[in-house]
Amino acid sequence: QVQLQESGGGSVQAGGSLRLSCAASGRVFGINVMAWYRQAPGKQRELVADINRSGSTNYANSVKGRFTISRDNAKSTVYLQMDSLKPEDTAVYYCNMEIFGYASAYWGQGTQVTVSS
Repeated sequence: QVQLQESGGGSVQAGGSLRLSCAASGRVFGINVMAWYRQAPGKQRELVADINRSGSTNYANSVKGRFTISRDNAKSTVYLQMDSLKPEDTAVYYCNMEIFGYASAYWGQGTQVTVSS
């Protein structure tokens, strides 16, 4: 009923930038919280940043000052601007959305981000 499509991952050198996008499609009547998570090899999935419908944001300490989350409610899309990337940011990044009318949040398929030193 709902699909999340991510884009924007890739490989970059340390200090570089990438911008991730995630768009929801299907039966979407409104979205509460939009978020980005990441999972590095051998580690648990962790919250990177989230943003509520009013635009209030929350960031993991490890990315504060380097990453910026934003959303476009009209396009049902969430973005993650990643600057000053570090090798430890290497992970698969997943978007997550709490969509009104559905009991569970939806996940994107994941996009690989690789930062080389």
